[in-house]
Amino acid sequence: MSTLSIPTARVFTPLLAPARYKGLRGGRGSGKSHFFAEKLIDDSIVEPGENQGQGLNSVCIREIQKDLAQSSKLLIENKLSVFGLGEAQGFRIFRDVIQTPGDGIILFKGMNDYNGDSIKSLEGFKRSWWEEAQTASLTSLNLLTPTIRAPGSEKWFSWNPRRAIDPVDKLLRGDDIPTGAVIIESNWRDNPFFTDELEQERVDCLRLQPDQYDHIWEGAYVSIVAGSYWKAELTKCKADGRISVVAEDPLMTKRVFIDIGGTGAKSDAFSMWVVQFIGKEIRVLDHYTAQGQPLATHLAWLREKKYTDASIWLPHDGETNDRVYDVSFESAFKAAHYPVEVVTNQGKGAARSRIESVRRTFPNIWFNAETTEAGREALGWYHEKKDEQRDIGLGPDHDWSSHDADAFGLMSIVYEKVGKQVKTVSDPYKAFRKTG
Repeated sequence: MSTLSIPTARVFTPLLAPARYKGLRGGRGSGKSHFFAEKLIDDSIVEPGENQGQGLNSVCIREIQKDLAQSSKLLIENKLSVFGLGEAQGFRIFRDVIQTPGDGIILFKGMNDYNGDSIKSLEGFKRSWWEEAQTASLTSLNLLTPTIRAPGSEKWFSWNPRRAIDPVDKLLRGDDIPTGAVIIESNWRDNPFFTDELEQERVDCLRLQPDQYDHIWEGAYVSIVAGSYWKAELTKCKADGRISVVAEDPLMTKRVFIDIGGTGAKSDAFSMWVVQFIGKEIRVLDHYTAQGQPLATHLAWLREKKYTDASIWLPHDGETNDRVYDVSFESAFKAAHYPVEVVTNQGKGAARSRIESVRRTFPNIWFNAETTEAGREALGWYHEKKDEQRDIGLGPDHDWSSHDADAFGLMSIVYEKVGKQVKTVSDPYKAFRKTG
């Protein structure tokens, strides 16, 4: 037996030819795993005939694999059964490996089992298939990439995209992908073998989990994580068409709401939302975030985007002096000729107040889609930390999304206060100013 005749979806045709890197991304029901399992079996049959009887050595990888139940082994075993392949054809199934024709093998490993020395055991392997590659760490990718280097070797990746900054997406969807890489997007509608049962699951997901549907079934990045504080609000915002092209009103004030991940002229994290309050509307024009950059970098972005006439709104710690540079963000922005407001400390329960304020104001919010995507991702990710054993909430989970969410919450708090005071107070912003 030198090859198999396997019905294959048209979308996968470019992956049949040899390529150093092959990537298959997409949502549930697309047939990604089934294609690579079938291709691995077929390559294992073909290899001995093309390599003087020497079998193909392959490894099926996940980032973490605590037991074989988490591996692709069962799927490959099922495919062997469907194709009627067994010991007579050179395939033998053992507890943790599958032997293939010509004394080849298929291993099933978690990359967390490897280090710089042990990874060398894979030298000479000609196929690696990384399933659920959205969880791959950069360290693991850097370990594997130079190891699978035998003549004719290929590295396969299948994944449902999670975030644009995930290492596999940077590797295979970035501006500079590996030479000769073949990357295919496949979703349920591309699968000619899509079953009625899967269709029912898809339709139910669209009805019951509309906020998760695009990620689960259409292979879109996660925009709203399960447990997000503003899941319902973001979902309705999208459904209402309030994530679109939002134009700046040149006659109205632009306000930049900021959160600082540290104090002083250089901080761990820094987030900005550029907003206009126009009547009851909150127009979210732009978003910016940076990590570990000096104030000069943030100012350069504001100038580049021509936000030189905006007013700056800082949280209460914006007036705190940096212990090294002896300069506060408040004084630094003023020195750059920006009008600055420092919002008073909201006190105990400030985080909860910001969360609830955003919920109340969301019906008034319009996002400029192109320039706020990363910020909206953070808002969709911002969620409560849970004590799983007691099933109780522990407040906001302080992670990468927190600073964007806090800056957005600051904006909402100010909007609500200004809206209530603007008709009765000559200076509606007075309540926010921090006084000595």
